[in-house]
Amino acid sequence: MTEDHSCVCVVDDDRSMRESLRDLLCSTGLNVLTFASAHEFLTHRRPDVPTCLVLDVRLPGLSGLELQQELAKVHASMPIIFITGHGDIPMTVRAMKAGAIDFLTKPFRDEDLLTAVAQALHRARPMVPSPHPPAAATPAAGEDRRSERPFPEIIGTSAALRRVLHAIETVAPTDATVLLLGETGTGKELLARAIHRLSRRSAQAFVKLNCAAIPTGLLENELFGHEKGAFTGAIAQRIGRFELAQRGTLFLDEVGELPLEVQPKLLRVLQEREFERLGSTRTLRTEARLIAATNCNLSAMVEAQAFRADLFYRLHVFPVCVRPLRERPEDIPLLVRHFVVQYARQMQRTIDTIPSATMDALCRYPWPGNIRELQNCLERAVIVSPGPVLQVPLDDLRSGALPRPEPGQCQTLEASERALILATLQETKWVLAGPKGAAVRLGLNRSTLAFRMKKLGIIRPWQAGEAAGEAPRRVFMG
Repeated sequence: MTEDHSCVCVVDDDRSMRESLRDLLCSTGLNVLTFASAHEFLTHRRPDVPTCLVLDVRLPGLSGLELQQELAKVHASMPIIFITGHGDIPMTVRAMKAGAIDFLTKPFRDEDLLTAVAQALHRARPMVPSPHPPAAATPAAGEDRRSERPFPEIIGTSAALRRVLHAIETVAPTDATVLLLGETGTGKELLARAIHRLSRRSAQAFVKLNCAAIPTGLLENELFGHEKGAFTGAIAQRIGRFELAQRGTLFLDEVGELPLEVQPKLLRVLQEREFERLGSTRTLRTEARLIAATNCNLSAMVEAQAFRADLFYRLHVFPVCVRPLRERPEDIPLLVRHFVVQYARQMQRTIDTIPSATMDALCRYPWPGNIRELQNCLERAVIVSPGPVLQVPLDDLRSGALPRPEPGQCQTLEASERALILATLQETKWVLAGPKGAAVRLGLNRSTLAFRMKKLGIIRPWQAGEAAGEAPRRVFMG
């Protein structure tokens, strides 16, 4: 990004927030300018028009929304990303309608901001080369041409990944509901954002909600919003995610964790395109497109009556199966180089060599946590590497933790899921809960793991013995 002088401007009256955002964006090689107010931004002499603007909604004097309106008169196509507090959401809805491309609610993750900025820069300057060259001196085949593809932020050349990207290119221009299926850590959110960016809704909001991260009693409120006085503590109107997404895209992650009592209301929105806020009798319409993702076996959940069949069929319009990293090992070297360069820049390290033995070990390891686990491993490796040679603590890679299918052997998603759960249970000595339990390692709730074990026919060894008449054994379940 620095080679073509892309410039990101941050406008926020909170000094600590400005400095934090500046340091984060500079660590990726971007040119960054910061401003404490809209007036300071408008009166500052800049050599070039900013490529992207990160803008706080609430500013002293001229508000973020008012600044957006002023800029639209001169630079109508400048991508703007709003950062907001929970109380700013109604204002943000107006900002989205006026053309802002994304919004992040404080506190937000660094990864979310970097993804939003990358998409904004790609939209503003679609032929900008990728800012992440490989760590090795010679680029891997195809990596130096990444910016020529419609998915410059998605790394890999395997046949499995190419099939996924082809499916995304096919469905993105439509308004069809998409269901992304795959294990935890395979990059489903990144794919959802790619669908949005390639769609005709790309100028509208991309709104996400993780169904597993919201308490059951609050999910309906998050989806549909509420009116003032709808319940104790509802001191102001709240806009729900469907309303925020309006003509854009709503991404529901971990949709398999959606409570049964909320599922009929989601089904109604998909069928009728209408809903009511809690405490209101006024029916609202939504034109939001839905992308859902899950690592659950929804078919098995339907059979167990843990998920509504009619909702499943509504979500299953265009399913896309994202293969786990162990099934596409040829993508690992590209990902390793990408993350090493990224973290070396962030930590101001110089790492220009990845030993072949280290790369071989990384490619052999089955990565039960997929790309997310690989990413975390390489971040640790960059931290502990004192010189230009990457040092990966190979003892951390538990060799043989999960058997990889033989070449030519085809495994169903259910078989792969069963093998992963069994391997993880064996590593944790069949402890499900707790900080070192299997549920945490798999990124699941304990109840979800127990449900999957039941559906996949996974029985603890001593339970099998009890069924044969042996004395029962006590076990820690957390």
